[in-house]
Amino acid sequence: MAMGYGERHHRQGFQDGGARRHRLPAALRAPFEARSRREFAYVMLNLPMGVLLFTYAVTMVALGAGLLVTFLGVPVLAAALAGCRALGRVERARARGLLGLEVGEPEPLRVRGTGPMGWTVAVLKSGTSWRHLLYAVLHFPWAVFSFSVAVTVWAYGWALLTYPLWFWLFPVYGGQGGLQLYGDEQHSVYLDNPFEITVTALVGLLFTLASPWIVRALTTVDRLLVHGLLGPSRLASRVVELESDRGVVVDTAAADLRRIERDLHDGAQARLVNLAMDLGLAREKLREDPQAAARMVDEAHGEVKTALQELRDLARGIHPAVLTDRGLDAALSSVASRCIVPVRVEVDLPSRPAPAIEGIAYFTVSELLQNISKHSGARSASVDVWRSADRLMIQVADDGVGGADTAPAGGSGLAGLAERLDAVDGILLVDSPAGGPTRVTAELPWRG
Repeated sequence: MAMGYGERHHRQGFQDGGARRHRLPAALRAPFEARSRREFAYVMLNLPMGVLLFTYAVTMVALGAGLLVTFLGVPVLAAALAGCRALGRVERARARGLLGLEVGEPEPLRVRGTGPMGWTVAVLKSGTSWRHLLYAVLHFPWAVFSFSVAVTVWAYGWALLTYPLWFWLFPVYGGQGGLQLYGDEQHSVYLDNPFEITVTALVGLLFTLASPWIVRALTTVDRLLVHGLLGPSRLASRVVELESDRGVVVDTAAADLRRIERDLHDGAQARLVNLAMDLGLAREKLREDPQAAARMVDEAHGEVKTALQELRDLARGIHPAVLTDRGLDAALSSVASRCIVPVRVEVDLPSRPAPAIEGIAYFTVSELLQNISKHSGARSASVDVWRSADRLMIQVADDGVGGADTAPAGGSGLAGLAERLDAVDGILLVDSPAGGPTRVTAELPWRG
């Protein structure tokens, strides 16, 4: 995605300033970064939260299972799952606040009945509820492990690193030379001379520098657990995405219908109305002034030709006949011939895709070539179409001034084009630095 010169300059300045502020490598400054502290706090809270979740889940599920022989078992089990969902909300908030992990809310309960029974059935049938219960059970052993590892590494690291500051406690209060490394009935090894103290501090430094990365690796597992079990399921996310895409398709179709209606009303329809009026006047003047009537008929003939051309252009904008009859190669060559800059077209397809995908590819190239004609200031352009595995690839390039952007504020129309492609699981990528060149790549699913 392209950005303006001012934004690039600001971002470059920010990066340069960041480089000046962080002269230490990441490995040395990691123990003192706010992110490391937040991640360590998250791991520390893992244990109490894990105990709470596990205790609640096991207790309530065991109670509900034991009461299944009575009418109380089912509502108790539903209450257990509802409680796990509530605690899952707390876990998502904790991950968002300390790990910066943005996890969407899972799909809500779909209560079809009325009263407590409808709610109970909805909770028990919800896959989200059972995933929250699974998280409560699986999170406990991981919380114990991650807490133990993090505390051990952190404590040993800082204790050994600061050993030169406090080793004097052993001879003063413990009656021994220092920290005992080994001891039996005959030998005792203490860390008490300068060399051993220095080596101990260096080992502690290694532990201290490694502890943030170890904690970060531990939180990676937590991220996977929260995202996989407490977030929306892939099926639910896909349903939401398809509903959004369906809305885009409906809006696009409505906009196209309004455009066609407007073009007909302001173009061909207006010309045909004027044509009818001119022919009526010519008929009235036919006996009185045949020559004037003939001139009016000639003018009407010109209006008919103009109206026919507008209708042809409109039909081509809806779905060109050349695309249906001869495919993308001929249709794109026809579009390229109307561009104000020379366009090289190369289409390498083993077969024709589905008509819907073929139509979207055609209108995508048409829109991009129209942008080149209006905004690029290019001297030449190219269109390449090929198939890669199960994707139809389109690349339109020009040597113009660049600066194209998919942001709606850019006014280039690329944002609407990206939405159209996204509605059919397509992708639009724009590479257009200031000064050019511009390269726009579109991917569409191949459906034969």
